[in-house]
Amino acid sequence: MKKMYEGRIIYDKNCSLPVYDHVEVLVCGGGPSGVAAAETSARRGRKTLVLERHGFLGGAAVAGYSGTICGLFFCSNHPESDMPRQAVFGWADRFYRQMKKRGHVTLPQLYGKTWLVPFDPQGWKETAEDMLIASGAKILYHVSILGVIMDGDEFLGVVIDTKQGLAQIRADMLIDATGDADLIYRAGLPYTLGDGGDIQNPTMIFRLGNVDIDAFLSFWGVDTISPDAVGDLMLRARAEKGYSLPRLKVWVYPTNRPHELFMNVTAITGLDGRSLNALDPEDHSEAERAARQQVREYAAFFKEYIPGCQNSFVEDLSADVGVRQTRSIVGIDRLKDEDVAEGRKRTDGIAACPWPIELHNGEKPFMHWLINDYYEVPYGALVPVRGEHIICAGRNISAEHKAMASCRVTAQCFGYGQAAAIACDMALSQNRRLREIPGESVRQELNREGAGLDI
Repeated sequence: MKKMYEGRIIYDKNCSLPVYDHVEVLVCGGGPSGVAAAETSARRGRKTLVLERHGFLGGAAVAGYSGTICGLFFCSNHPESDMPRQAVFGWADRFYRQMKKRGHVTLPQLYGKTWLVPFDPQGWKETAEDMLIASGAKILYHVSILGVIMDGDEFLGVVIDTKQGLAQIRADMLIDATGDADLIYRAGLPYTLGDGGDIQNPTMIFRLGNVDIDAFLSFWGVDTISPDAVGDLMLRARAEKGYSLPRLKVWVYPTNRPHELFMNVTAITGLDGRSLNALDPEDHSEAERAARQQVREYAAFFKEYIPGCQNSFVEDLSADVGVRQTRSIVGIDRLKDEDVAEGRKRTDGIAACPWPIELHNGEKPFMHWLINDYYEVPYGALVPVRGEHIICAGRNISAEHKAMASCRVTAQCFGYGQAAAIACDMALSQNRRLREIPGESVRQELNREGAGLDI
C-alpha cells in the first residue's frame, strides 16, 4: 500500500524562523530556467538569490545528463543537405556562444529533421556559475525548499531546510524554476499532471567510453537517431539472448571527448512494467533502480552487437534519473497542443520554439515535426492563475500534454527564465502585479536583449 503525503506546507507572515536573507528576486531551482532568470535579474540590478538542491547548477540538463541543447534550430525536410538554421536567440544564444568559446560543445548534430548541440556537463556547470557570479547573483547550494511563506494568496518567501536546520528567506518576487512547480504545490495551488495523470517516461543517460567512433559512425550514420537496422538487432538480441531492451528507437551521439558516446537509450518503467511518477518517492526510487538495470543491459547490447563498441565500457551515469514531465501550473493562459501543431505566433509570445512534439512512451517515440516553422509561448503560461509575487519558468509552465512534449527543452527553458526575470523587474519598477504586466511589454524587452522575436 502506498504511503500518503501532505504536499501543502504554508508558513504565515509572522514566521519566526531565523531569516537567512531578504532579496528582491528569489529564484528557486538552478536549472536552465533558473540560471537564465537569476543572471538576467542580477544584470538588471536586482538583489537576486538562486537556491539549488545540488552542489552545482544545471538541473536536469546536468544532473539528469540531458546532454544537449535542444530547440535552437529550425526543422528541415532535407536535413542531410541543409545547414542548421538557428531560430532561437536571446539568453539561449548567449549561453551557447559562451559554451562554444570555451570548447564545451560539439558542432550541431543531426537529430531526425533538426539539429541539436551536445555539451560537456562539467563545462555547463562552470559556464553557468561564472555567468551568475559575473552578474552579481548569489547562489546557495545544498538547500531544499520545505515550504512557502504566505499572506493569503501573496507569496512572501520560502522556508529552507539545511544541514544547520531551518531558515526563512523573504523575497519581493519569487520565480519557481524547480521543474516540478514545487512552490505552487507547497502553496496548495492548482496544477495539472500530463494527460490525465499519464506522463512521459523518465530516462537515464550514460556515457559509453572506449568507442571506435569512426567505426561506429560508419555503421550508425550521421543521424543521432538510430537507423532501422539497430531496432532489428535489438529484436534479434531479445530472441537470441533474452535481452529485454524496452526502447527500440534510441538516440546516441558523440561527445566533445574522444572515444565517447552519450547514450539516450533507456525507457524507464516500473519493474512490473507500470508507468512511474517521479513525484512519488517510491516510484522515483524504483525508477533509479530500474534505470541502472537498463543501463547495464543496453551497454552489454552495444558491446556485443554494434560496430565500434566491442571494447566499450560504461564511464558513468547521470546523477539523477532524467525526468521529462511532472506538474504543470494552471496559468492565466495555456499553451495548447494545437498551438504547437499549427505554429501559432502571438503578440504576447515570450519564447519561440521550433522543436518537434516528442512524446517518449513505449518502444518508439511519437514525433510531429515543425518544418521551417515555429510557435510562440504566451507570457500568461508563466503566470499562475492564483498567487501573487510569483512566476514560473521551465517545464512546469502551463501547457497541455503534447505541447509540453515540445516546449520543455533547454533552449526554450532559457527563454522562460529570461522572460520571468524581466517581468519581475517590470513589476517591481512599476509597482504592478505580475498578472498585470502585458506580455507584449515583456516581449519588447526581450527583443531589446537580443531575443529576435520579431525578426
